[in-house]
Amino acid sequence: MGDVPTRRPYRQAKPPARSAPPRPPRGRWSDAQAYAALDLGTNNCRLLIARPQGGGFAVVDAFSRIVRLGEGLATTGRLSDAAIERTIAALRVCADKLKRRNVTLSRAVATEACRRAANGPAFITRALAETGIHLDIISAEEEARLAVLGCHALIEPGEDPALVFDIGGGSTELVLVDTGSPIPRILDWHSAPWGVVSLTESAGGGEGEAGRLEAYARMRAIVAESFADFAARLPRDLRRPRLLGTSGTVTTLGSVHLGLSQYDRAAVDGLIVPTAAMRTISADLSRKSLAARGKVACIGPERADLVVAGCAILETILDLWPAERLGIADRGIREGILRRLMGITRP
Repeated sequence: MGDVPTRRPYRQAKPPARSAPPRPPRGRWSDAQAYAALDLGTNNCRLLIARPQGGGFAVVDAFSRIVRLGEGLATTGRLSDAAIERTIAALRVCADKLKRRNVTLSRAVATEACRRAANGPAFITRALAETGIHLDIISAEEEARLAVLGCHALIEPGEDPALVFDIGGGSTELVLVDTGSPIPRILDWHSAPWGVVSLTESAGGGEGEAGRLEAYARMRAIVAESFADFAARLPRDLRRPRLLGTSGTVTTLGSVHLGLSQYDRAAVDGLIVPTAAMRTISADLSRKSLAARGKVACIGPERADLVVAGCAILETILDLWPAERLGIADRGIREGILRRLMGITRP
């Protein structure tokens, strides 16, 4: 089995001219029209600006910054002042890009951190006042649907239902889909309140290799319990279970699997890897110290403290859905939002 399928990378468009383009004819797509999607998660703030092109879209600008909005949330139930300041600073960058790219229509969403935080609504109000960006706090169900809409084109062909998952900072979404139509039909879904930030803060740590392995086992047990009801509903005896993951965890582990010295989206988006290799990498990282993880290319100090929780969640997903191959998508909620804004219904 080959590890790398045919990929569908973004087609990069040239930046717009400095002078304002002519106004497009009413009711028709035009190069002058730009659309934007912003996804504010528990860990990341990510923006995508694109224009319709052919049957899809071409990306003209993007932004991503680790803001750790949900840092400390598991303990206090609130967004911290420091996390809010980091996030507001990132949103200001996004607001500037939206203005410079003459965005016609946009949507900005906030997920688990803002859903859970007691001061989430107050943060949304402040973000609007200081940046002009209105964030919709979306439900876990809508989050799951947007993720599937954004990445389903990378699901491997097959007849049995496929499982799509998104490991976030504060939650993990699992979606069972029927791929018999151009847009997969959602058969079942589940949102667990554990992502890389919330799980690390609740069950991470441990001194020495033995302590780290004990913490890893604890994290896996917590996640398994949160998946139990959904696992009991999953179909059995599938001929070839198909699995697609969209998250920083799977793209990072995919990069480690390829031995990349730095992240390369073109190499990772659409990659298919043996799940056994993902388990080996996860087990290895769970034993390493924080400093040792930070020295691994494509992980680095910025992700070193959270990657083990992502590994624990991934391995637990592999336990309940025993696929031999894992598809990796560097696309998801933002792409799903753009497809909705542009009325794109086909892959």
